[in-house]
Amino acid sequence: MDTLSIRHRTVYTYRRPVTFGEHQLMFRPRDSHDLRHLSSQLMVWPPASIRWRHDVFGNSIAVATINEAGEQLVFESIVVVEHYGVPGAALPIETFARKLPFTYAFEEIPDLRQSIERHYPDPEHKLDGWVRRFLSDDETWNVLVAINGAIQHEFAYAERVEEGAQAPVETLNRGSGTCRDFALLMMEAARTLGMAARFVTGYLFDPGQTPRAGGLRGAGATHAWTQIYLPGAGWVEFDPTNGLVGGANLIRVGVTRDPSQALPVQGTYYGAAEDFIEMKVEVDVDRIAGAPPA
Repeated sequence: MDTLSIRHRTVYTYRRPVTFGEHQLMFRPRDSHDLRHLSSQLMVWPPASIRWRHDVFGNSIAVATINEAGEQLVFESIVVVEHYGVPGAALPIETFARKLPFTYAFEEIPDLRQSIERHYPDPEHKLDGWVRRFLSDDETWNVLVAINGAIQHEFAYAERVEEGAQAPVETLNRGSGTCRDFALLMMEAARTLGMAARFVTGYLFDPGQTPRAGGLRGAGATHAWTQIYLPGAGWVEFDPTNGLVGGANLIRVGVTRDPSQALPVQGTYYGAAEDFIEMKVEVDVDRIAGAPPA
């Protein structure tokens, strides 16, 4: 167990004072058996009134109503959690699902159906062909780990400030992408094999804090990965950006069917398009001193 402090600061800058519409913020980690929420602060400037709601997936959403104009809009979240990351290798899979292909239990299919369906067109079957190369091994676990590792090693990581994710075929064609693009590629690859997959947004804990020295890619910003539903194991974390399996380094904030539903910040401002200058995001995830891992 680690006790972690997560500071997430997003700053929008404008050329002149603008007014703001309602903003929805997905910052609060999801409490579960492997993640315990201890405390949180949410600060907004200009000052805002805050209310909370759950979205259709059960994610916690803060709704900010901002009553003043400003040349900057700042959201800062400071959260402390206890994190019990479960290594992927410790997760058992039901015997019937250990080899591909398999089908889910009849009673689970109604709840999994939309996560099994492919969401993006592949008219030339490029994704089908790319996934087929991994099927010389019919062990479910081995195939997923191989796909996860191939994305990490064969695709260039490129940061992109713009919202949204590339379609999987576009990522294949470009050979590069962000963590969002890699998560979506992994999701659709799993779906081609009949497995349920969903998108996860959250934070990455890198104890080394040295991505340029061979550490984890995606630290210092919000991160994205995927969960794949494996009978017996449940929803298992796969981070193709870093080739990680299991949740030891991953702190979930939101889970959704598609990346478009998992924006950390969404909202509007009232002004000209050219009024907007830039958006900056800073994320720090630190182990709290005096609270060593159990």
